[in-house]
Amino acid sequence: MEIVKMGRPKAKTPRKAVANVRLTDAEHQEMEATAKALGYSSMSEYVRFLHRERADALAVPAPPPIVPNVPAPRLFHTTRHGQIYHGDSLGLLHKTLKPGSVDLIVTSPPFGLVRKKSYGNEDADEYVKWFRPFAEGFKRVLSKQGSLVIDIGGAWKKGLATRSLYHFELLISLVRDHGFHLCQEHFWWNPAKLPSPAEWVNIRRIRVKDAVNCVWWLSPSPWPKASNKRVLSPYSDSMKDLLVNGYTAKLRPSGHDISTKFQKDNGGAVPPNLLAIANTESNGIYQAYCKAHGIDPHPARFPPGLPEYFIRMLTDRGDTVLDPFGGSCVTGEVSERLGRKWICSEIDAAFLTGALARFDPKLAARQSSLGKPYEIFPPCSLPINDSERLPAGGGKERISGNVNQISRAAPKSKKQSKIVQAAV
Repeated sequence: MEIVKMGRPKAKTPRKAVANVRLTDAEHQEMEATAKALGYSSMSEYVRFLHRERADALAVPAPPPIVPNVPAPRLFHTTRHGQIYHGDSLGLLHKTLKPGSVDLIVTSPPFGLVRKKSYGNEDADEYVKWFRPFAEGFKRVLSKQGSLVIDIGGAWKKGLATRSLYHFELLISLVRDHGFHLCQEHFWWNPAKLPSPAEWVNIRRIRVKDAVNCVWWLSPSPWPKASNKRVLSPYSDSMKDLLVNGYTAKLRPSGHDISTKFQKDNGGAVPPNLLAIANTESNGIYQAYCKAHGIDPHPARFPPGLPEYFIRMLTDRGDTVLDPFGGSCVTGEVSERLGRKWICSEIDAAFLTGALARFDPKLAARQSSLGKPYEIFPPCSLPINDSERLPAGGGKERISGNVNQISRAAPKSKKQSKIVQAAV
């Protein structure tokens, strides 16, 4: 019997490329053993398997877009520059507005809180899923160089003195799942906010006042239009002195090389991404109008200075600003004053009725809330009393009486009581 030797068939895609991987002896032995244990004939086959597994994981297709089955909202009111809609903003985002027709979305959606509020917040553990159709709508209506700004507060886990991660999970989802770019995170600090949550801050004294909201600034593009020249703050006294008397250009201990350009007067200081804006208005035009007409004011309004900062920095006159969770239309009021086209949508008609006060020509126009200084003491300005030990068990059990009462003696020295100034 004649045995015919068959040649190895040619592969359609022959492997000609060679990749060199430097390994230690221990790594080489370990990889060979692993490949053999998993049934691979060679390390090359094992490495190709690892590559395919990773590539397949990255190639998982995005879920199909959601087109909400909600009606388009109805037009509620118009002004010289703006429009107010009543209804579900999903209809506005997916049906009413044209793709790419909005230059800036600045909004404060219902927060993901454990305890339900009157304005209809969402559960923290379901928040990202609930937000998805809104995110897709935002991506649809935003221009290529437009921006999305979301003011979002944190939440505490039910019955625990620990925080939910829902607002960070939302940020990650907006970037990974919806293709937004995180331009810069901002933080809105409200110095006037009351201590909360009372159980952890006032009663057990194991946490500090929760007075900061995250503000995510995102865009479909890594290069949205923006200029920080629109939001400058006054120079500090030390900077004014430097501009008058000069500065010796040198390398600072931190490694920053301060050149002579540092002495140039640019008209003001570039602000940080910590926005110190007190939310203290309780007797303004809006509140008076609501009281006179028997309307419950919106309980979760942000101060005009917050949307004004982003409207100034991210839009030009004539651009379109959208707030899909309009509430009492603070964003619309600021946009109207700054000469921007604007659109607000709100699902609760009662809040919109109160919002009309902001656009009544008979009422005095609100002025910008930016530029008014206030003073605060930095933490640790009072003498420490650490003779009493910290609460046992991390404060898990409530202790009768206020064992952590802080001495209210006046600060001992001017150095200790140094005052920090901020602009609101």
